[in-house]
Amino acid sequence: MKKLLKNSGVQSFLASLICILLGMLLGYVVLLFIEPSGAGKAILAVAKNFLGYSKPASRIKYLGNTMVKTAPLLMCSLSVLFSYKVGLFNIGAAGQYVMGSCACLYAALVWGWGWLPCLLLAAVTAGIYGALTGLLKAYCNVNEVISGIMLNWIGLYFTNMLLAGAKDASSSYTYALAAKGQKALLPGFFRGLMNGNKYMTIAIPLSVIIAVLTEILLNKTRFGYELKATGFNKNAAKYSGMAQKRNIILSLMISGVLAGLGGAFLYLTDMEQWQVTVASVPGMGFNGIAVAFLGGLNPIGCIFSAFFIQHITDGGAFVDLSVYASQISELISAIIIYLCSFVAFLKYAMNRMLADRDDGKGDAPAGPAAPAGAEEKGGAKA
Repeated sequence: MKKLLKNSGVQSFLASLICILLGMLLGYVVLLFIEPSGAGKAILAVAKNFLGYSKPASRIKYLGNTMVKTAPLLMCSLSVLFSYKVGLFNIGAAGQYVMGSCACLYAALVWGWGWLPCLLLAAVTAGIYGALTGLLKAYCNVNEVISGIMLNWIGLYFTNMLLAGAKDASSSYTYALAAKGQKALLPGFFRGLMNGNKYMTIAIPLSVIIAVLTEILLNKTRFGYELKATGFNKNAAKYSGMAQKRNIILSLMISGVLAGLGGAFLYLTDMEQWQVTVASVPGMGFNGIAVAFLGGLNPIGCIFSAFFIQHITDGGAFVDLSVYASQISELISAIIIYLCSFVAFLKYAMNRMLADRDDGKGDAPAGPAAPAGAEEKGGAKA
């Protein structure tokens, strides 16, 4: 049992679980302050999400909807995770997500491209957009957080302006792909198992495969080692002969590719249409930060944390909206993000507790001490 508790992966899992429980508890406390009588039902509604439906068919259908939105969220978390692993903080993942969405929707609705070229264009566009942050960091020493935030808003307004030509004059939303760009719809995946949910596409297995490939790239390849070495200490990397500037640019470019694919994975399902009057950057890119840290900064862990965060986000729609705001789920997510900053502390506390136990056992007396001179007497008798 002790060996299991000393395992870093197990400690990360337990720390994340503690963060989740504390986040739900604090969310419940907030609900108590708003309206005590319905707080219990509201927090259960958030936790249940699709499980609140009485009919199994409805549960399966809305489970599918949660899974569809989990795929882009997972990609955004991988974008944040990848840059963080190499010593960078890619808060610009939200803008890269927007640019990927813009590229695939414009290609689908205006140029009539198929789904594969749209995916590739989204990846390339967002990758170039991420590389801009890398160039500013590598050659102008501009902090990637500052440039990332600025580029988020530039990407949003550019997307609104460009996609204004891909909508009906009487609507603020772009055309549905089913009406104007059927060739761009992603191929279906396990729709029969999900009660015919038409939004189930290959985006779900692709996002999981990409998470596994990210794990392999970062931890099993020389290229991944170089990227991490450059991020942790660029001067040492330069001294050892690594191309630090190139690695910084490549890191943020790959992060951009991941976030851009996330945008394509959502909008090429036709589950949502882009609203050209939106005045704030979509929260998907920022929610990726919560997923990355809740997943212990591990690509495989992010698969599960992405589903959980999306689960409670969707669960916010099931609270009594006449009393509580649906944003209560976002509040819980925000609390969990904050608590995730204590994951390292919780792991340290676990290790300290285990070390104290081991020390206590090591200090225990082995048995009664032998009387003085016993050895000499024994020797004399012998």
